[in-house]
Amino acid sequence: MKSVGQDNLGTRKTLDVEGKTYHYFSIPEAAKQIGDVSRLPVSLKVLLENVLRFEDNRSYKIEDARSVAGWLETGQSVREVPFKPARILMQDFTGVPGVVDLAAMRDGITLLNGDPQKVNPLVPVDLVIDHSVMVDVSGTPDALQRNVEIEFERNGERYAFLRWGQEAFENFSVVPPGAGICHQVNLEYIAQAVWTATIGDETFAYPDTLYGTDSHTTMVNGMGVLGWGVGGIEAEAAMLGQPIAMLIPDVIGFKLTGRMPEGATATDLVLTVTQMLRKKGVVGKFVEFYGPALDTLPVADRATIGNMAPEYGATCGFFPVDALTLEYLHQTGRDEHRIKLVEAYLKAQGMFRESDTPDPVFTDTLELDLSTVEPSLAGPKRPQDRVVLKNAATSFNTEMTKSLGVPANDVDKKIAVAGTNYEIGHGDVVIAAITSCTNTSNPAVLIAAGLVARKARALGLTPKPWVKTSLAPGSQVVTEYLDKAGLSEDLDALGFNTVGYGCTTCIGNSGPIADNLVDAIENNQLVAVSVLSGNRNFEGRISPNVRANYLASPPLVVAYSILGTIREDITTVPLGTSSEGKPVYLKDIWPTNKEIADLMATSINRQQFIERYALVSKGTPEWQALQVATGSETFKWDSGSTYVQNPPYFEGITMEPVDKGDILGARVLALLGDNITTDHISPAGSIKKSSPAGAYLSEHQVAQKDFNSYGSRRGNHEVMMRGTFANIRIKNEMVPGVEGGISKHYPDGEQGAIYDVAERYKAEGVPLIVFGGKEYGMGSSRDWAAKGTVLLGIRAVVAETFERIHRSNLVGMGVLPLLFNEGTTRETLELVGDELIDIVGLDKLSPRMTLTLAITRADGSKLDVPVICRVDTVDEVEYYRHGGILQYVLRGMAKAA
Repeated sequence: MKSVGQDNLGTRKTLDVEGKTYHYFSIPEAAKQIGDVSRLPVSLKVLLENVLRFEDNRSYKIEDARSVAGWLETGQSVREVPFKPARILMQDFTGVPGVVDLAAMRDGITLLNGDPQKVNPLVPVDLVIDHSVMVDVSGTPDALQRNVEIEFERNGERYAFLRWGQEAFENFSVVPPGAGICHQVNLEYIAQAVWTATIGDETFAYPDTLYGTDSHTTMVNGMGVLGWGVGGIEAEAAMLGQPIAMLIPDVIGFKLTGRMPEGATATDLVLTVTQMLRKKGVVGKFVEFYGPALDTLPVADRATIGNMAPEYGATCGFFPVDALTLEYLHQTGRDEHRIKLVEAYLKAQGMFRESDTPDPVFTDTLELDLSTVEPSLAGPKRPQDRVVLKNAATSFNTEMTKSLGVPANDVDKKIAVAGTNYEIGHGDVVIAAITSCTNTSNPAVLIAAGLVARKARALGLTPKPWVKTSLAPGSQVVTEYLDKAGLSEDLDALGFNTVGYGCTTCIGNSGPIADNLVDAIENNQLVAVSVLSGNRNFEGRISPNVRANYLASPPLVVAYSILGTIREDITTVPLGTSSEGKPVYLKDIWPTNKEIADLMATSINRQQFIERYALVSKGTPEWQALQVATGSETFKWDSGSTYVQNPPYFEGITMEPVDKGDILGARVLALLGDNITTDHISPAGSIKKSSPAGAYLSEHQVAQKDFNSYGSRRGNHEVMMRGTFANIRIKNEMVPGVEGGISKHYPDGEQGAIYDVAERYKAEGVPLIVFGGKEYGMGSSRDWAAKGTVLLGIRAVVAETFERIHRSNLVGMGVLPLLFNEGTTRETLELVGDELIDIVGLDKLSPRMTLTLAITRADGSKLDVPVICRVDTVDEVEYYRHGGILQYVLRGMAKAA
């Protein structure tokens, strides 16, 4: 925080904590002028405080504060307020292109005769390198070390670039690889619940808030920190001091009562919550949890629920700070003075939850009695598709012949796996992974997994030989308490050796499956299964060889590795035979809640967190050995690099934006259906040699074994634009019956890869449009889903509904998101992809205005279709006019200089 506002409402006050004075902007003081806000949801009180602190009668106005207070009248608002987070959190997949863009902006500002040193983050930025480790090696004692070595072989160039950024930019810190998952490091170490900043000789206290360049940033909502995932471009604008205008959201209150039953886990709870909220419909809304169950619901469980806000569609899943939060801050090694400040500050602001706190006013509510939660899975394709564990086998057997496309006469076939003595069939589990920030931050479910492993090992059970097992802890503290509990040895014995500290299977870094298994699966079109303790299971995400993916608690992951199939009811059939020849059932190895709690009490302590995080910035020997160029204000780009390239966003930039004009004579690049995720749009996972990206790398003398993943090459736009819309499961309705990134060029109708077709149109000077269905852009906050879109020459995307983050990112890259009126779809319009499209009136663009699609069909007939322009705010109109948010910010910085 570089500055505060003018305080025209007179809300600035001081707070004394252990003899230290803190300045803050008082919500109760503001209430004297804007009206009683005591029953405002705490999440909205955070927005109100942000307005009070920055109020300057220019960007932040007194009317903004009154708008937040006025929300209480109806529980809704059509007003927008500006918001500046206290800090930014990045992971390396999104962080590398973010730093690339900052480096490119330093080059760009020189084109405008500005000072490169002006390009620095103005708020603290923490980048945690956690997304690059792959499960190349698993099930062996040396898996961790070998995966680290391979990780640095693949990513040394990227890591050296990040090291340069850490030294070149102020207010920018990097947590090296091997420390853990960014959200768990955030929860256990970075987040403070109340943030502080010193301006001159005064120290200010204010709520800890953040934007994260990963959708699961919402995990930290579990400890009362308001933050959510944004695209990299939005985060970059925020770190460069730009307030982001947001509509004051609806807030759905989720009341929790009762206690969790025996045998159910936090994972089962969050899958239940996710299903309920998806059914309720909370896209673009805040969800705030309240109710008597919060008196006993641990922060780890709250964080598990908050983590999956993207899966239930909400902007955030917020839990107010209370006594349990303070206990968590103490247990995880936070400074004791800071913990006292958190309590004092939030009580002074009326933001501290206690058992007798009156329920806030909400837009709408729903309720869950925790005692009704049952063991569950979610799958086979979406996180909201919960299935009760006892029904999982029946559900999968039904899905096989429905959504998974297995012919009815083919469901029971078995295929011998070459070089082995076993067969596999549909529904066999080939990946069992304890992974992901969702669950690895929760000691209860990890201790439970260790206990399942211990009991199974004692009875002589082992995973089936076709199952690839792995454990990727979210922080090194997890290993500390598993070791102290004596459970690491049991997990290792079942093949759940630690493979790395980072995001692995959940983001598609599951690594290779044995070649003979792949041959059996692919040559016979088997529906193989993964079971993972993650938050994402979209098709094509986990592994290109696995078509059905189920989210499960860590102990269930271990159990399914032993059973080896999803087609049998794990609650009733034997998992296997003991060393004494007796059948062993799930109930025989499932720990009791007391067993879990007792082991947690003796194996987890505050000192573990203090000691591990004291070394968090040191990094591995491989990190310390990196050679880094220093002393340069601008980055020395290497034209031969296939990892990091200077993006073209600022080529030819002028001090004033050039009017892009109306969109005339546009062609359709893709006609897409419902639930198109950012995984479908943005390059992710492995790079095929036959793909345009593979061809590019081959042309640059990169061997196929060194292709690495798309995620690791996000710093090179040439690779990324070639992989946009290239997901192996995407279905473009312009080419019926074909999966993958294929399109047609018109008027000749020639078929080709989407990238190749787009390049032909670009050479011809033809703008492009994409059509989609419902929930277009759902999933991870991938800025490359928008960057790749604009680099392909796509000027507009027309859909039935948009997911919040992706819509914002499209605008941030200068692409128009257009919304069909209800009842109109690409299907009702009978679009086939050979049409010409005009969109006029863009010179008079205003928020949410109605525009017209002028459609000319191949037979010459014409049709005018009204659409809503989802450029939602006046700031977004400016971003679009400038060609994107980065260009807008850069021009402002150059003028200020």
